[in-house]
Amino acid sequence: MGRQDEPYYRRIAWIMLLFLGALFLLSRAVPAKTFSESENRMLAQLPAFSLDSLVRGRFTSGYEAYLADQFTARDMWIGVKSDVDRLLGKKENGGVYLGKDGYLIQKFSEPKDEEVQKRIGAIRAFGQATPNVRKFVMLVPTAAELLRDKLPRFAPASDERKVMEQVKRSLGESAAWVNVYDALDSRKDEPLFYKTDHHWTTRAAYYGYRELGRAMGFAAKAEQDYSVQEATGAFYGSLYSRSGFRHLQPDRIEIYMPKEAEHVQVEYAEEGLSADSYYEPGNLGKKDKYAVFLNGNHPWVRIRTGFAGGRLLIVKDSYANCLIPFLTEHFSEIDVIDPRYYSDSIVRFTKEHAISDMLLLYNANTFFEDASVVRLGDEE
Repeated sequence: MGRQDEPYYRRIAWIMLLFLGALFLLSRAVPAKTFSESENRMLAQLPAFSLDSLVRGRFTSGYEAYLADQFTARDMWIGVKSDVDRLLGKKENGGVYLGKDGYLIQKFSEPKDEEVQKRIGAIRAFGQATPNVRKFVMLVPTAAELLRDKLPRFAPASDERKVMEQVKRSLGESAAWVNVYDALDSRKDEPLFYKTDHHWTTRAAYYGYRELGRAMGFAAKAEQDYSVQEATGAFYGSLYSRSGFRHLQPDRIEIYMPKEAEHVQVEYAEEGLSADSYYEPGNLGKKDKYAVFLNGNHPWVRIRTGFAGGRLLIVKDSYANCLIPFLTEHFSEIDVIDPRYYSDSIVRFTKEHAISDMLLLYNANTFFEDASVVRLGDEE
């Protein structure tokens, strides 16, 4: 590079510095967001500064996460980066694979044995503390496991089923295992997962409901007893936003409405709200259209069905939201707790509310990643 080129490169450097500086000032001027609708998660906030947190590295790591989450026009830049990556042939972004037939598939990271044992211990502790309650565990395999043929070539695949079998073997008499793997695997040519979202579809949840009926001893309703209705054909889910991959077809969300009218009372206990339906159509006009089921995630939801039966407690992640409506006529009351938002003891709740049956329902990713699961057996 000759000396005559130095002013040119110096101008480029100044332009870049001014551009980055303007983005930084703009990001500081705009109030920090607490929640990302596009990614359906809480965003990092500005960490409190202390000398101790600085020395231990907690402040710097927290500040880096804050800058990444609160960067101005973050969603737009994610999309730009993704388009460039696709031009370069990249098939993975943000832990999401761009698979065949337009499928976005979340990577499954095999958990450490220590984390697996913590969760098994929590289920056992809950079982010991509630000996008179029938307990069932349903771990739903993810698209990364069932749709391996959709993954891009050379994508490293963890053995998700092996880890789930380890949990099954270790449960002993503390809980009964609900096997949904075989039922889904035999139907994997059907639309069991959304292409742009990490959830299973309502059809897949129906198959899960039938397996739950076999395990619990109730007769599941036949598929022809429902009228399948399209709630929306314009659903772009969490993986679409998280990965930044664009130019994909939207998903359809279906609702299975029983042909015989059912009357339920749904109480969002901690919010003091109630509804007469499992569904919230107003959420179909929002980014997180999956929240049409049970109005999204809540700490505690109580459902009165009007049917005779026992009292079911469901401890869950959002995979349960589209399965719960199938359970109406099999239980008189259903309590739904999401440990990510519920801070009290689930053991104590179970004892105080005369629970007869308990179902732990998670997808495999969330079960091994969510730290709140290990509090299941806490009595205080």
